[in-house]
Amino acid sequence: MNIRLSDHIVDVSVPKVMAIINITPDSFVPSCRCVTEVQALATAAKALQEGAAILDVGACSTRPGSEPVDAEQEWKRLAPALRALRDAFPKTPISVDTFRPAIAQRVLETYQVDMINDVSGGSEEMYDIVAKYRAPYILTFARTLAPEEDAVLAALDFFVHESDLLHRKGVADVILDPGFGFGKSIEQNYQLLHGLSRFQVLREPILVGISRKSMIYKVLNISPEEALNGTTVLHTLALQGGASILRVHDVKEAQQTIQLMKQLPITHNH
Repeated sequence: MNIRLSDHIVDVSVPKVMAIINITPDSFVPSCRCVTEVQALATAAKALQEGAAILDVGACSTRPGSEPVDAEQEWKRLAPALRALRDAFPKTPISVDTFRPAIAQRVLETYQVDMINDVSGGSEEMYDIVAKYRAPYILTFARTLAPEEDAVLAALDFFVHESDLLHRKGVADVILDPGFGFGKSIEQNYQLLHGLSRFQVLREPILVGISRKSMIYKVLNISPEEALNGTTVLHTLALQGGASILRVHDVKEAQQTIQLMKQLPITHNH
């Protein structure tokens, strides 16, 4: 299974690591905050050295309880970081984490980024923009669920409808993100993780973003800073469920998890 990222072909039949580069002062993982280009470059260099295949750059925190900055502030943070990253790592695929169609258009136009990661759950305007620039698109199931809803069935229904719409608009590469932590109870997050393999019927790459999230640290009654071990446990389960991309704060540990999982006898998950 391949994703075309500008002039890169990324084979995700062997799972890949996407490194989180937060150009924000308020990421929920304090050690991962980058507020200057120098910090962003250092974080990216370390991530690439440790085996990241894609950098995911975001400048507007979407953590629970945060107040999103306005579009102008998001662009002021993004532009210098993207310029520096493009200059330093010209061959590295870069994704931009934004829910604003106008920002998506600017980063695609100005910096020729390789992918848009939209945690909002999508919109007609966003779909038209990624179709225009032929950019791969991360489609996030972000809808707030009622307590009694079956998270897996709700996500499947959403993915079937929206991925079909994206393909009909001309978007070739759609990556499915179950949206762990967005509008779901802890129990529903674990439903999604347990049922992850059911999304393989759609024959799209699956991205899992569970790194240091509340579904780990609230269960264990610890802080996000202490949640690396729990993250690794859940990454293992996600890989067993068919995850193609792990979006992470800790690249080395995620890459090691993938390396170990590759030693298991071949299954037909992918």
